[in-house]
Amino acid sequence: MLRYIYADELHRFPRLREGMFRDRADQFKSRLGWEVEVDANGYEHDHYDTLNPLYVIWEGSDGRHGGSMRFLPTTGQTMINDHFQHLLGGGTIESPLIWECTRFCLARGAESRVAAALMLGGGELMRHFGVRHFAGVFDARMVRIYRVIGSSPEILGSDGEGRDQISVGLWEFTEDARAQVAKRANVTSELSELWFRRSFGDAEIAFAQSA
Repeated sequence: MLRYIYADELHRFPRLREGMFRDRADQFKSRLGWEVEVDANGYEHDHYDTLNPLYVIWEGSDGRHGGSMRFLPTTGQTMINDHFQHLLGGGTIESPLIWECTRFCLARGAESRVAAALMLGGGELMRHFGVRHFAGVFDARMVRIYRVIGSSPEILGSDGEGRDQISVGLWEFTEDARAQVAKRANVTSELSELWFRRSFGDAEIAFAQSA
């Protein structure tokens, strides 16, 4: 199932929290060789985890972390604006209607549908919080994954070639895209809606929509 958890509430879900940060270390440091910091507990986390981001987390039937993404509004600090302006020709992305998505992580052995489920969760944030687009930096290996899921971004800028290419993309989420991603995730629209409302409740959703 999908859970939507703000950073200041992660302490309520210690198993998911520990699994997410350890799986991030495994994926980004061990498997991909990124220059990220891993602490003594084996966790990968950074400055942006201290800004109370919203995490979309897939919780497996065994209660373990299966995959996750991190979201921050672009009206505050973001990785794109702090570290990847060169991909935008020196520009920035700043809008209350655009959130940044980072740290797309899948646990080892995660079901193939987990990636699509996470994208579906991102789409639910857009639908309910009045967000028009997500922005994110991704590498060449993700292009095929996005295509398979059915949620490919508009590319705003790139650098490098082949496997070394990195890009900034902008995602939108139409009803057709939602249906396609939900099918890939093997999750009905009704169940996706239920998971979202269990995390936030009608009152918080209504407040977010009016903000």
